Amino acid sequence: MTPDEVETWKRALLRFRARKDEFMGQSHDSPFSHSVQTDFKGLKYFEPDPRFRFETKLSRYPAEESVMMSTSKGTRQLYNKVGRFEVVVEGERAQVQGYQSAEREDPSLFVPFRDATSGNETYGAARYLDLKVQHDDRYLLDFNYAYNPYCAYNEGYVCPLPPAENWLRAAIRSGEKKYHD
Repeated sequence: MTPDEVETWKRALLRFRARKDEFMGQSHDSPFSHSVQTDFKGLKYFEPDPRFRFETKLSRYPAEESVMMSTSKGTRQLYNKVGRFEVVVEGERAQVQGYQSAEREDPSLFVPFRDATSGNETYGAARYLDLKVQHDDRYLLDFNYAYNPYCAYNEGYVCPLPPAENWLRAAIRSGEKKYHD
């Protein structure tokens, strides 16, 4: 990316974060209770870093495999494993699986993951990426948009946990940080 492209990307990311903070602090659909929203000062984020932004291709599996993901409440949810993304993070090769819900009408790709920051700098259970389906299978996997599931903010939510195959050894110091210290 050129310096101008990096600046444009960074401004778009910061606008996205500001809108999300506004939603979390004011919307009735926010996972925060009204009493928490009153004192809400915004989510915590890593600084934008283009090194965690990857143009990559989804390597689709010839036949989708069904996967039962455990959840934060001990239940299970059914997903279809669609394919994998391969990236190099901080000099280390990594791959993450992309899933689609088999229980909901949601065509987006769901990429739940844990990494070396999980439980320390970031929420311990998982962070997520949601990707709009690209029919040419070319994706922008931008971990700067990685977010905490709602169960990180409110125990009333049920959140899928990433399978071990999406536990990355690398530290993804990008996206949302842990909200509670």
